[in-house]
Amino acid sequence: MVVPVKDRREEVIQAWYMDDSQDDQRLPHHKDPKEFVNLEQLEDLGVISWRLDADNYENDEELKKIRQDRGYSYMDFCEVCPEKLPNYEEKIKNFFEEHLHTDEEIRYCVAGSGYFDVRDCNDRWIRIAVKKGAMIVLPAGIYHRFTLDTDNYIKAMRLFVGDPVWTPYNRPHDHLPARKEYVESFVQKETAGHAVGATA
Repeated sequence: MVVPVKDRREEVIQAWYMDDSQDDQRLPHHKDPKEFVNLEQLEDLGVISWRLDADNYENDEELKKIRQDRGYSYMDFCEVCPEKLPNYEEKIKNFFEEHLHTDEEIRYCVAGSGYFDVRDCNDRWIRIAVKKGAMIVLPAGIYHRFTLDTDNYIKAMRLFVGDPVWTPYNRPHDHLPARKEYVESFVQKETAGHAVGATA
């Protein structure tokens, strides 16, 4: 009997479809019954991820290689919690506004935890829970948002190609080239694939 090899990323990254309740954004918001999303499904939306050694990020060869291969020349850290982030409540509200960027959003959780929500091809919200050791890349043009979970703390490494541009474009910004490219590369490809599957 072949035992499937467990993906190490699943220990620090989990994803599921969200319910529609208006309860506290920091709650998990699982549907009933729960509807999980695997890492391959996230990759189909352009969301890629790694599990890295967060205790050794300064000397981690794997992280160095990712940065080199993907051109992530810029790096800084962002701590999101009531004690460390000025205008905390306002910032958390802004992070949770649905938006896109014209560049990738790269976040490596080196401590704490949080939620990145992304839209699937049918505009349904998928919640991605990240813990210490999780690194994810959201592609340019994907509608998304961020919130802390009920622990109210994350320390994330932010990476960027060249000089960082953090500008969020709140939805709707469908006319931006980054959004059009994203739709062509992922949404249309995915919906076309389902149509083929349905007729096969």
